Amino acid sequence: MKTLYIIRHAKSSWEFDLEDKKRPLNPRGLLDAELVGKELKTLVKTLDLILSSPAVRAYSTAKIINKYLDMPENLFIVKEELYDFDGSKVIETVKKCEDTINSLMIFGHNHAFTSIANNYGSEAIDNLPTCGVVVIEFDCDKWEQINVGKTLHVIRPKFLK
Repeated sequence: MKTLYIIRHAKSSWEFDLEDKKRPLNPRGLLDAELVGKELKTLVKTLDLILSSPAVRAYSTAKIINKYLDMPENLFIVKEELYDFDGSKVIETVKKCEDTINSLMIFGHNHAFTSIANNYGSEAIDNLPTCGVVVIEFDCDKWEQINVGKTLHVIRPKFLK
């Protein structure tokens, strides 16, 4: 069995004139990441690897949530391929993961993450909101074999408030 946690970055700020990759989280994004981190702490039993987009908003979301999961730093890796908006590079990266990893958490962006949740999960969603989470379980032993799995959870921050 393989379990994939898909987490869209929290709400980012447009207040500053920065290139897209450098946009920080706004106050709501910081709060939502804390709420989701607390929720995931009760949900996540084991986690083998965390991958994050290098964009500040995704990386910051991942760091805040990881504070609650208490994963060692060496299991937290930034991957350029997760700075992807259509999902092809994200899926390619997931499918290349070592098969010793059974539980994988990824942080990145829409439209990629909504598309992946719909193409690989059993539950259709209109849009994965900022800091939203979709957990999908796959009945296989190799990441390269993942296809449609079972959607276990969909977490929307507004329902945690």
